[in-house]
Amino acid sequence: MNEDIRVSPVRLVDEEGEQVGVVSLDEARDLAADRNLDMVEVAPNARPPVVRLMDYGRFKYEQAKAEKEAKKRQHTVEVKEVKFRPKIEDHDFDFKTRHAREFIEQGNKVKVTIMFRYRELRRPELGIELLDRITEQLGDIAQVQSRSGLEGRNMTMMLVPQGWEV
Repeated sequence: MNEDIRVSPVRLVDEEGEQVGVVSLDEARDLAADRNLDMVEVAPNARPPVVRLMDYGRFKYEQAKAEKEAKKRQHTVEVKEVKFRPKIEDHDFDFKTRHAREFIEQGNKVKVTIMFRYRELRRPELGIELLDRITEQLGDIAQVQSRSGLEGRNMTMMLVPQGWEV
């Protein structure tokens, strides 16, 4: 920028993007001073280097504003967890799958965990049946991203909204 540019001559581009041409560094500095603008090197590796006249402070401000606006619009995907037990009653099952459905409709991933206790560990097929039942209930809006067998005392499955790449 400005005084840090050392190579002369430079190809000068004015504030509207029009080519001024190849000029000496002193001419470019004088032109920038006359118009109250900064000289910014946009292509330092080109021969001659390309220098553009611009209001650098305003450029940085607009860039920060655009980044802030983009950040406002982006949606971060969260992983919500819903925990089940192998011997869950119908009402509790419906209640928890309804919550999982809401999370998926909001565009979040849902981690379904089935927690086993003591003697329940001897019947992992109950967990598999429960995962199948959940998949069937939410199959219209979700798809299975991953599914694990019994890991320790838990069995897990990750659901994502339909149309996501699995």
